[in-house]
Amino acid sequence: MKETTKEIYEKLLSRFGNASCELNFKNNFELIISVVLSARCTDKRVNIITKKLFLKYPTAQDLAQADQEDVEKMIFSCGFYKNKAKNIILLSKDIVTRFDGEVPSDYEDLISLSGVGRKTANVVTSVGFSLPAIAVDTHVFRVANRLGIAKAKTPLESEKILQREVDKDKWGRFHSLCVLFGRYVCKSRNPKCEECDFQHMCKYYKDLEKKGKK
Repeated sequence: MKETTKEIYEKLLSRFGNASCELNFKNNFELIISVVLSARCTDKRVNIITKKLFLKYPTAQDLAQADQEDVEKMIFSCGFYKNKAKNIILLSKDIVTRFDGEVPSDYEDLISLSGVGRKTANVVTSVGFSLPAIAVDTHVFRVANRLGIAKAKTPLESEKILQREVDKDKWGRFHSLCVLFGRYVCKSRNPKCEECDFQHMCKYYKDLEKKGKK
C-alpha cells in the first residue's frame, strides 16, 4: 500500500474504527435485499422499510411468492419502487430455484441474480461472506477521486484501481471507512471540510481555495 493510501486508511481507521455496514440484517438473504433497496436511498430509510418487509416475507421462499403490488406498497418510500419490487421478487425466485434457498457466495452467481450489480455483489461478498471485495458506491467513488487514490471516471475503473492501491486484506474495511467518511464528512454537497484531516491532499478542497471559497 502506498504511503498516501496508508495514511488515509490509518486516519480513517482512527476516526471510524468500528466501521461496519449500517443496514440492519440478520442473514445474507436480508442483506442482499437491503443492498438492492439501498440504491439511491439512505440506509436509514431502508432499515425502516425492511423492518416491516422481513416480518411479512422473512425468507427467499416467502418473497418469491409475494404479490408485486403488495411489495411495491411496502417499499414505496425507497424510490424506484416498481423496478426494485420486481427485482427482489425475481432475485428471491432465483435463490430458491437455482441455489436451494441460500444466497450464493460465488461472485459470478451473485451478479447473475436480478437487480444485483457489481456494488451489491461486492457488498454481499465482503459483509456477508467475509471474503475480499471492495464495493464502489457513490461515497467510495467520490472520496477516492477527491483524495486522489483512484482518479477514475467510472465505478468499475475506480474499483480496479483501488484493488491495486489497497491491501487485499483491507478491502472490506476500506470500503466501510470510505462510506462513513463520505456519508458524514466528505459529502457530495456542502462537505464538512473543516472537519477533514485530508485538506492537504484533496483536489476538491484545493479547487475551492483557488476560487476563494475556503
